[in-house]
Amino acid sequence: MAKSEKNFIKINKNNGPAGFAMFLGWVGALVYFVNQVDGFWNIIAAFFKACVWPAILIYNVLQLLTA
Repeated sequence: MAKSEKNFIKINKNNGPAGFAMFLGWVGALVYFVNQVDGFWNIIAAFFKACVWPAILIYNVLQLLTA
């Protein structure tokens, strides 16, 4: 491979504030769901609920918009 070839991947790192806001939303959802349950397996279920709540929210919003 010649040195004049430019084979590289450009990584864009300008989405830090949005990622931090999403992380705070996830932590808030996790705290909300964990405070409502008791028991180990219910905490595990609350963790998974906190991971998928944005997808459920977007799904419901799109259902409202198409109705």
